[in-house]
Amino acid sequence: MKQPITKSSLSEAQVRLVELLQKINFGRIERLRVVSGAPVFEPAPHVVETRRMGSAQGPREETGLEDFWLKQPVVDLIQTIRELGNGEIASITVMHGLPHLVEIRHDVQP
Repeated sequence: MKQPITKSSLSEAQVRLVELLQKINFGRIERLRVVSGAPVFEPAPHVVETRRMGSAQGPREETGLEDFWLKQPVVDLIQTIRELGNGEIASITVMHGLPHLVEIRHDVQP
């Protein structure tokens, strides 16, 4: 998915994930369940905030915007979730409100 997409074109669950990324700004989302290629928030994933002392804290300015073009890291995350189908994302490292690293948990069959 390399074409530009907007926040308004996302599903409700995808919008919730984008807004969570923006709210965290710096930190991690852990144990995000994925069902049928979509993020699931039941049970709620764990959030770990990273705070750098002496720096501004809090959510991104964009959090309140109704619509905007998604940056490529967000588009890549949505595509990764679709490709996963069903499973669990162990963690998403968030920097500047954008996904930076994604760790996917796989169970190995004997």
